[in-house]
Amino acid sequence: MTAQFLMTDPTHYCVGYEINPWMRPDAWGADPAGNGRAARAAWSGLKAAIEAEGARVRVLGGLPGQPDMVFPANAAIVLNRMALVSRFRHAERSGEEPGFLASFQALKAEGLLDHVAQIEVVQEGAGDCIWDAGRRLFWAGEGPRSSPDAAPIIARYFGQEVVRLPLASERYYHLDTCFCPLPGGEILYYPPALTPEALRRLHDRVPAAQLIEAAAGDAEGFSVNAVAIDRTIIMARPTSRLKAALSERGYRVVGLDLAPFLLSGGGAFCMTLRLDLESAKTLVSVNP
Repeated sequence: MTAQFLMTDPTHYCVGYEINPWMRPDAWGADPAGNGRAARAAWSGLKAAIEAEGARVRVLGGLPGQPDMVFPANAAIVLNRMALVSRFRHAERSGEEPGFLASFQALKAEGLLDHVAQIEVVQEGAGDCIWDAGRRLFWAGEGPRSSPDAAPIIARYFGQEVVRLPLASERYYHLDTCFCPLPGGEILYYPPALTPEALRRLHDRVPAAQLIEAAAGDAEGFSVNAVAIDRTIIMARPTSRLKAALSERGYRVVGLDLAPFLLSGGGAFCMTLRLDLESAKTLVSVNP
């Protein structure tokens, strides 16, 4: 099956407010035209890298005044042709909800999805709910952006196990900024971004040999916020240490210059949403 991703056209992207510690409206405002051109080039580079792996990219039009729609990972959780559309914590992003909801309804009308609903509590999509295909479960971040009340709703809607991972810091405000399940079963993660409770749950589920610890520089460069397609991992420019660690495990690492999006606290995973994910079993559970 051909992998399918959603990306949002970056025409309306800018950095004009601060809702996470990484956002730099001052840096953007110093050269908005130049930054806009750089953002378009970086976005196009990511799209091309995904398509080079044989995947299809569907492009969604953004909305004026909604610059962070360029990060569709936060738009919804998608699995088994079902979409659960987000509710955003911050007013700056709540205006995205009608546009994303309409877009997913359009995908349903096209026949790409079978069911679309919107979650009734604060929850910010695949950014805080990442499907682990090998373990057949969702890892769900909570704290800065998503409510703990979301986990049982996600479990019921998709009929899948959900493992809650509370986040420790506003700097790593979504799980996808610090946590990336890889196709071979490994987990690339930044330990300081997870609470002791989350680390215990992770270690209970994943053998030490399958845990790859990112360093501070990897996390700060948003390299952990990566897109994995088979044995290729696409990420913001990785450190040599991280690239070597992944290469040793048989992955091909594609590093991209995503600097214009790092100014908003986002990387490759944030800029995409996988639409074709499927599970092989049904198990309604929230752990713990």
